[in-house]
Amino acid sequence: MVGRILFWTGFGIATRAWQLGIEMRPLFLKQSLWAYPVFGAVGASFGYWLEGLDKRQSAVLDERKKAILEKRARRDAREGLAGAAA
Repeated sequence: MVGRILFWTGFGIATRAWQLGIEMRPLFLKQSLWAYPVFGAVGASFGYWLEGLDKRQSAVLDERKKAILEKRARRDAREGLAGAAA
């Protein structure tokens, strides 16, 4: 979890540096240093949201997998009984 958040924090900061590079402005101008934490925070919040999304999707997939396996087990048991009766 922490790794993903740190990655997206770094991505946000790199985005700010890239933006300043495109504009051909100095990277560490005293008046614009406040933007780095903002970009980092936006990146971190995206990483946090992405981690939650991953957990929710994994939970749904695990639940569906469990339901499918139970359904297959019931089918196999039903077919096993039908095969033994015939």
